[in-house]
Amino acid sequence: MISVLVVDDSVVIRRLVTDALAEDPEIRVVGTAPNGRVALAKIEQLKPDLVTLDIEMPVLDGLSTLRELRPRFPRLPVIMFSTLTAAGASATLDALSAGASDYVTKPSNVGSFEESKRSVREQIIPRIHALCERGSASRTRRKTAPPAGGFAFPPALPGLAGVPRPTTKPGAGAPAPATTRPRTDRVEVLAVGCSTGGPDALAKVLQALPASLPVPIVVVQHMPPVFTKMFAERLNRTCALDVIEAAGEEQVVPGKVYIAPGDFHLEVVRSGTSVLTKLTSAQPENFCRPAVDVLFRSVAKVYGGKVLATVLTGMGQDGRRGAEVLRAEGAEIVAQDEETSVVWGMPGAVTHAGLADAVLPLPEIANYLISRTAGGRSARSLEVTR
Repeated sequence: MISVLVVDDSVVIRRLVTDALAEDPEIRVVGTAPNGRVALAKIEQLKPDLVTLDIEMPVLDGLSTLRELRPRFPRLPVIMFSTLTAAGASATLDALSAGASDYVTKPSNVGSFEESKRSVREQIIPRIHALCERGSASRTRRKTAPPAGGFAFPPALPGLAGVPRPTTKPGAGAPAPATTRPRTDRVEVLAVGCSTGGPDALAKVLQALPASLPVPIVVVQHMPPVFTKMFAERLNRTCALDVIEAAGEEQVVPGKVYIAPGDFHLEVVRSGTSVLTKLTSAQPENFCRPAVDVLFRSVAKVYGGKVLATVLTGMGQDGRRGAEVLRAEGAEIVAQDEETSVVWGMPGAVTHAGLADAVLPLPEIANYLISRTAGGRSARSLEVTR
């Protein structure tokens, strides 16, 4: 059983979450708390596998609770409960920066308790299983939440190792190794897909890239509307690169990062000699909009094999089918390794399918990208301006 502590000042929300989780036979709510101060005491007493944490609470709010919790319980997965508002998005991004594992949004404009419960159940139960690595034979060991700090935006380049060789894990059930191919094509675009744990991972990669990067970057991070805009603005303030939420019909140019807005697929299209962003409201894929598969297919169509795609931490398999299309075009694909992923669903699916040319720890990914786009020069040999 996965034991969960539910923390919220609202009796209705505590009951809503408790009832939703009770429908999964592998999850057990071991306690509830009306504020962060009570929650910290109950964590010591009950030792839950995971905590759901409201942001706005009296006595000790969710963000303050998280900041006290992380030094004492650095590996405890925490899922924040947020509202789909600008204030809720800002607070949630603060929480992810402080070390929260993931978040779900509270039901809004829902007509009944049962509908609200279904909304919560569909969002939170898959996240609990993914973060706790229980309930599936494929989960070989429990993964842990990132330690305190989250995407804290360090002021300088993180310690980057030299460009590593492609690797896969040995032993029974190891990922199928990709066939290493000579790389003669010039990389013309970086395409990145991520989900659970992605804000932290993406921030660390982008912060380590120089303003002089000679290619554009297009990104799908699974996030709802409002959240993606604020996330892009935060990254833009702390990265050497220019980071924006894509609005559609922008020219795709080197040194700029285009993040898919919540509830829209991001594609790229060729227009004469230029490449433009395109947003669509087509059906979700892999239950996601934006979807990584949609982005990957579009860059494959426009750039062919001159793509370097990166799949970072995330739940599910979004990106695997798109990676197959990229692979058929001769593009290069990098996956984050299991050890540094919060959830190894998306990069694991690409790796096990034999589509990854390299499977790398998060701190080594930026240097690999730079080496492939800047003629083999290392991160530290390129000037970073802010």
